[in-house]
Amino acid sequence: NKQVLSLWSPGLQIFDPGRGAELARLVNDRLAEAIRRHPSRFAGLASVAPQDPDAAALEIERAVSGLGLNGVLINSHTNSEFLDDPKYWTVFEAAQALNTPIYLHPRTPPVQMYDAVSDYSMGGALWGFAAETSLHVVRLIMGGVFEEFPELQLVLGHMGEGLPFWLDRLDQVSARPGMPQLSRKPSEIFRNNIVITTSAMFWNPVLLFCISVLGADRIMFGVDSPFASSEQGTEWMDAAPVSDADRRKIYQENAERIFSL
Repeated sequence: NKQVLSLWSPGLQIFDPGRGAELARLVNDRLAEAIRRHPSRFAGLASVAPQDPDAAALEIERAVSGLGLNGVLINSHTNSEFLDDPKYWTVFEAAQALNTPIYLHPRTPPVQMYDAVSDYSMGGALWGFAAETSLHVVRLIMGGVFEEFPELQLVLGHMGEGLPFWLDRLDQVSARPGMPQLSRKPSEIFRNNIVITTSAMFWNPVLLFCISVLGADRIMFGVDSPFASSEQGTEWMDAAPVSDADRRKIYQENAERIFSL
């Protein structure tokens, strides 16, 4: 079995731009070295500091083309700013040019959301992570990121952070007068530009629903280790009520394609 390693949130996005860019190079060098020592065991996603978008774009090129890493992980918002702001789009430009996916990973919600989730331990995995990341993705869709970068591939964990359930609603409402004009429906963008993982969502009803909405080609097995159990995840996926062909896609073939493993 091969695992794809990455740096968990908030990653490098809490540092000043210069320090963040410096740490990105250090983290990616060390990750690449670990992969070189165990090439049959590990692959990796590069860390970047979007607070310096130009440096982040250069680091994506270095990490993918130079170090052989398999994608990029960005821990959602940066200093409470979302990536639909065009000042960050050089990051998407670099990822699309290299045909490398960006995994948009949750983190604690930004300041403009935080008060609403600060009670009842709602700011983390209970609700805030998914609410924040799904909001971010809808901003990317409605903000025209996938109009500008139609080949960009985004990866979402936790069965798509709830968005597969919402796709028809997004289509219906986004078609109303006064909404941003997109050349494709949000559901079309999601099905073509976004891949989801099973991380920590080991539940047959949501798996079957996501297969029915997205197809098994757009779902990858993920665990969310160390916060979820690899044993639990694999036992669930082994027994999931899907075809053997779909199980192979979800376990292996889709990740090999998306991450160029």
